Amino acid sequence: MIIKVCWAFLGLLHAMPALALFRPALLEKMYGVAPGTDSFTLLHHRAALFLVVVVISVWAMLRPEVRALASIAVGISMVSFILVWWLSGASPGLRTIALADMIGLPVLLFVGWHAFRTIG
Repeated sequence: MIIKVCWAFLGLLHAMPALALFRPALLEKMYGVAPGTDSFTLLHHRAALFLVVVVISVWAMLRPEVRALASIAVGISMVSFILVWWLSGASPGLRTIALADMIGLPVLLFVGWHAFRTIG
């Protein structure tokens, strides 16, 4: 049961940025980018990728056999953002997003460890 709760948490962690796919006005509010710009378009597409992370997390919550692959996919999303954010100077404007991913990392490590431990 705890594994399912952890996967649900990871899905919820990514739900708000995914919601921007359907409510693009959130992009301006969350990231301060003006509609009609190239950055806005890229962030709108990024919202679709976050929806993929949400779907993968929900799928992993329901289907144990996909949890190892889901751990890798969600891990790439979270760790890559933290690294890119850090290496680009740890912008204060993106700190909240980085912190959210950092909060999610121990949960991801737990479910990932469990997923790979049970492969066999």
